[in-house]
Amino acid sequence: MIHNRFFRTIFVKFLGKSQISWKLITPLLKVVRTMSRDCVFCKIVKGEISSRKVYEDEDILAFYDINPQAPVHILVIPKKHIENILGISEGDKDLVFKLIKTCNNIAHQVGIAEKGFRLVVNTNPEGGQTVYHLHFHIIGGRQMRWPPG
Repeated sequence: MIHNRFFRTIFVKFLGKSQISWKLITPLLKVVRTMSRDCVFCKIVKGEISSRKVYEDEDILAFYDINPQAPVHILVIPKKHIENILGISEGDKDLVFKLIKTCNNIAHQVGIAEKGFRLVVNTNPEGGQTVYHLHFHIIGGRQMRWPPG
């Protein structure tokens, strides 16, 4: 994550003021931090890496996994960079609902809703998370087994 002091210095130089209010900087920092420059999913959102899109709107992107674990394996991500489910804030509750609703809609769209599918969110290393950008796996098109991993 880019340090706040760096942005304060840039804003002070740009605005030509020796003192600048954090009240002005904080909203700008939130916008800058919505994407992490090293995150592969943020690069997909920005169009720097191609993907096979299933769905896109102003908040959400869904695309096929490049290493599918089932006949249907789709990733649904917020365009806003959130590291994982532990990084969800109170202000994200509408976005999280929209993500889950989008997963529901996609499962119907690709024809796996009626027979069943698995919705997975991996969190941190022991949870199997390899990309640190919140994402939901929609996995289906075959019989799922228990335990999963």
